[in-house]
Amino acid sequence: MTDLTILTFDPHSLAPEAAALLPRLSNDDDAVRRIALIELADLEDPDALPPIVAALKHDASPDVRSEAARVLGAWEQRDIVEALCNALHDTDDNVREAAASSLSALKQTSSGAVLCEWADDPAPFVKRAILRALRELRYADAFSPALRALEHDDSNVRIEAVGVLGWLKDVRALAPLASIAVHDVDADIRRTAVGALGFSHADDPATAQALLHALGDSAWQVREEAATTLGKLRAKSARDALIDALDDAYWQVRLRAARALGQLGDRVAAQPLVALLSHAISNLRKEAALALGELRDPSTASALRIALNDADPEVRKAVRIALQQIDEAMR
Repeated sequence: MTDLTILTFDPHSLAPEAAALLPRLSNDDDAVRRIALIELADLEDPDALPPIVAALKHDASPDVRSEAARVLGAWEQRDIVEALCNALHDTDDNVREAAASSLSALKQTSSGAVLCEWADDPAPFVKRAILRALRELRYADAFSPALRALEHDDSNVRIEAVGVLGWLKDVRALAPLASIAVHDVDADIRRTAVGALGFSHADDPATAQALLHALGDSAWQVREEAATTLGKLRAKSARDALIDALDDAYWQVRLRAARALGQLGDRVAAQPLVALLSHAISNLRKEAALALGELRDPSTASALRIALNDADPEVRKAVRIALQQIDEAMR
């Protein structure tokens, strides 16, 4: 165990409460040192931070280094952020994870500049952690490093990059995200990219084409996300594809397609939605009823009245809401 405090830090430069803890930071017992770090951080004294940073860098115990990384997350001075970034290269997994967690909790915009200096680090774990922290910070200058990371070999890096671009909502990202949504080999990344396209406009050609392609993706999770995003964008051009998706092999996709058709408000979808009122899965019947309420098509009222006898109370409630919406539209 390395003596971090007695030889390095002058007790007279610290408040008495902090100085009293320095000897415990050199104790042979890992638990004593870890608790001393917690108590030192609880003082909320900026002058007491150097011993904590030293513990993060040099203490022999991974548990102590992890604790140091955790408590330093409450501070955002440049040297603290840099120390946490350095800790992403620690030899211990728990220390790296603790540092990454603290970086993800950063709130000050000034911390983004420090993070961006690490965004091109060659270590995949470091890149993932930095991108995740930049996403949480919503740091505008993260756009360029995130865009570069879309081409990284590590799928976890790419998915973090997609997350950053989705949060930034920069229109320059639409074409790259659309390409990822169609071409990435990882289904989770395609799904995330499809969701990230939700800040687009329904009439953006690259977005529309990518989302319609995703509605036929081999992975049902991607198809589900595509239906959700198309509904969010109220993409009128997707009506027929969404109607077709009501027959998808996975009920989760059917449900999101039904919801999207309700959001589109196109009454051409009324009868396909009516057909779902007799589906064996109650969640689908409920979603179909809610979508029909959004359409406010009087021709569906008779089918909805029959559905008032549905065995599921949630479905009956949705049917009552739909009938009320139709009634209000006819007044």
